[in-house]
Amino acid sequence: MKMTELDTADFAVVVYREDDAWEVEQLPIALTEDLEGLIHALRQQPSLGGTVGLVAVGDDFFAALRVLGDEVIVFLSDVTASVDWELARQIVEFLELDIPDDEELDQVLPAGDMSIFADLGLDEMELGALSGDLDLYPDEMLSSIAKRLGFAAAFERAIE
Repeated sequence: MKMTELDTADFAVVVYREDDAWEVEQLPIALTEDLEGLIHALRQQPSLGGTVGLVAVGDDFFAALRVLGDEVIVFLSDVTASVDWELARQIVEFLELDIPDDEELDQVLPAGDMSIFADLGLDEMELGALSGDLDLYPDEMLSSIAKRLGFAAAFERAIE
């Protein structure tokens, strides 16, 4: 069974800096299933420091993307989500990784660039620990990232 229904916890936002302040805007819910569309939407928002995309899907995973010019940096909180979720599968393919086999499905395995936010103050170790915290839901993990990076208030307003 493949999960394709959009859950009320699903959301996608674009984060960018404008006039030295962080701005966060909600993106269409359909982008929680479309990596190419998500990247396209992020490229539409010009920002000096690049554009960040944050996506939460159900209770299962989150994805973070940064578009810096032509470069696209991607982080997936749990590669095993690629077995059940379209966006996660597209990210795994983008990263040129293999879909996990049955023996790996009981683990939380982040994938992609763990240093995606290092220049903004969230290092690889913190991101890895956060994505592996089984007591947090994806939206809570993204809230923690937003707080650490300095745009928590704008993030909370956007997802409400």
